[in-house]
Amino acid sequence: MTAPVIGVVGGGQLARMMAPSATALGIELRVLAEGPDVSAVAAVPTAPVGDYTDLGVLRRFAQGVDVLTFDHEHVPTEHLQTLLAEGVDVRPGPDALVHAQDKLRMRAAVERLGLPNPQWEAVADVEELIGFGERTGWPVVLKTPRGGYDGKGVMVLGTAQQARGPEPAQWFARTDGPLLAEEKVGFSRELSALVARTPSGEVRAWPVVESIQVDGVCDEVLSPAPQLLPEVAAAAADAARTLATELGVTGVMAVELFETPGRGTGFLVNELAMRPHNSGHWTMDGSVTSQFEQHLRAVLDLPLGDTGLIGGSAVMKNYLGGANQDLFGAYPAAMAAEPRAKIHNYGKAVRPGRKIGHVNLTGTADEIPELRRRASRVAAVLRDGQA
Repeated sequence: MTAPVIGVVGGGQLARMMAPSATALGIELRVLAEGPDVSAVAAVPTAPVGDYTDLGVLRRFAQGVDVLTFDHEHVPTEHLQTLLAEGVDVRPGPDALVHAQDKLRMRAAVERLGLPNPQWEAVADVEELIGFGERTGWPVVLKTPRGGYDGKGVMVLGTAQQARGPEPAQWFARTDGPLLAEEKVGFSRELSALVARTPSGEVRAWPVVESIQVDGVCDEVLSPAPQLLPEVAAAAADAARTLATELGVTGVMAVELFETPGRGTGFLVNELAMRPHNSGHWTMDGSVTSQFEQHLRAVLDLPLGDTGLIGGSAVMKNYLGGANQDLFGAYPAAMAAEPRAKIHNYGKAVRPGRKIGHVNLTGTADEIPELRRRASRVAAVLRDGQA
């Protein structure tokens, strides 16, 4: 029996969490790792170290794989176009992936498809930025089109005077091309609509979830999003399906959303991620098919799995590095504190504020407040090393 081989560019925790699903399906997973100690190396037998910005490295890694996919979106678009032209099955392809790599391209696509966008504009200098702010009202959000994540590459400017300050000028000076200016959206909470699509066009969506951010980093995810109006949930899932279909996405895609009660459809598109996503980690224990298994199915053009909840609800809680350097030493107290909790460890060295794992808990539809309390308790034990 010859099993398919999937190559993953990037050796972070997303690649690491694909490994159990690949093993279960008998698929060979290979990872192009950034270094010998990144998360996925311990979980994947074949994990050469190489620079993903080097076309020669990518070519060598792609030899012998059936499909090339990603742990992150930072591979240069032109390299992916070259690989595709040379016969490598790149999934998602560069024409789709660029919408997750480049926020200006993403905004233009959302507008073209008639989906709800905040007010936005490509601004080439400080004067254009100030003009946008005067037309839409202050404050405004300035973003670097490429490379930003977890709150990086985002600046909130409250006045024209702040826009004339040294930091915006530095951003314009060091960026090749315009920056993205957006209105600062007044929203009630953040949502995420997660979908998967195959090259054959099958699309499946998971329930729309609430994503709770702390200091620009995802802290908790609640599935399904509590008290979300059914019509808003349906429209958000439909928007995600439309984006996946019209952009030609292959694999898992997360559409990050702002909930905006009383404004249009009740939500605005924030950003896209074309890979498994932090807002989908709850699916590992709370869904019939996890986002990691679904991503593998999708890139191999296999039928997609059921995306329903196993129970009535699920909660994911990230845990960050803190005072405790011995995560395994904290396991007895953490597991005793909540026997139902599923602890996921990314195999990273502990550093303060670094995302090093998450906790999942599932329950009935009305248990989300209690699940949050219990998951937070387990995460605190792991972070601090004591109950």
